[in-house]
Amino acid sequence: MNRRQFIQSSIALSSAAVIGAEPEKKETALTLGFSLYGMKTLKTGDALLRLSSIGYDSVEFCLNDGWDAAPKNLTPKRRRALRILLDHFELKLTALMLNLSLAGDQKHNHEKLKEAAEVGHDLSPEAQPLIETVMGGGKWAEVKNIYRDSLGEWAETAKAAKTLVCVKPHRSGAVNRPVDAVWLVEQIKSPWIKLAYDYSHFAHRDMKLEDTLKTMIPHTRFIHVKDTIIKDGKPRFVLPGESGLIDYQKLIWRAHELGYRGDINVEVSGQVWNQPGYDPIAAALKSYRNIAPAFEQKSKKGPSN
Repeated sequence: MNRRQFIQSSIALSSAAVIGAEPEKKETALTLGFSLYGMKTLKTGDALLRLSSIGYDSVEFCLNDGWDAAPKNLTPKRRRALRILLDHFELKLTALMLNLSLAGDQKHNHEKLKEAAEVGHDLSPEAQPLIETVMGGGKWAEVKNIYRDSLGEWAETAKAAKTLVCVKPHRSGAVNRPVDAVWLVEQIKSPWIKLAYDYSHFAHRDMKLEDTLKTMIPHTRFIHVKDTIIKDGKPRFVLPGESGLIDYQKLIWRAHELGYRGDINVEVSGQVWNQPGYDPIAAALKSYRNIAPAFEQKSKKGPSN
């Protein structure tokens, strides 16, 4: 079974296995995508052409300031054009990256969320992309209740905008463990607030892949993939597959077994794309070659991590 066959076969399994809460649309397939966070130097249309030619199924737009797809850059005319290009290149717009923080006054963040939701509706009205974000810094014990209250406010904004918001634990953020992220969403109890999973933030921290998947997948609607290495005693992000330590076949198939239906999305860290000589197209191609085979038939022995 190759990746395309696997994507199609998951449709037959979806009715029994999908863990989904209304109102988000239940996904019936896994897609392999690339985040334009790693293509800051390219115009969005050019990036879509490149990703399609490589073989990706889907894409995450980055709406942060400084990126081509920042809302202020997307005139109505450009939004119509990008919608046509997404359809032409057969790329599904699965997510919109928007780096926000749950700390401090949230008025500006609510406006950002509303703005992002409008972009998502304009670009993909029939399948609204989710909004994916980190949550900010601080010490968990000191900010957990503040974060809970702010996330509760986000839930109301997300509900009004009819757009799913997925928050991602980050190894350098206040929310950096699966159990803390799950605690947050369970406190909110909103179908509009879910999690984004990224094992690179748990690697080299005595957190096994299997355990983190079991903890987070029931609440997860988006998955990022990249690698982490230890360099000079500090963790550093690299392209997915470069460390050789994360078993992506296990990650993908185990997430599927646990009920995940959605995007497996390559995220290139700023620690990578800020390096001199970084080539976003080469990075996308290398990542595809490292990850696409992981969709192939599950080994009988079963990979371990």
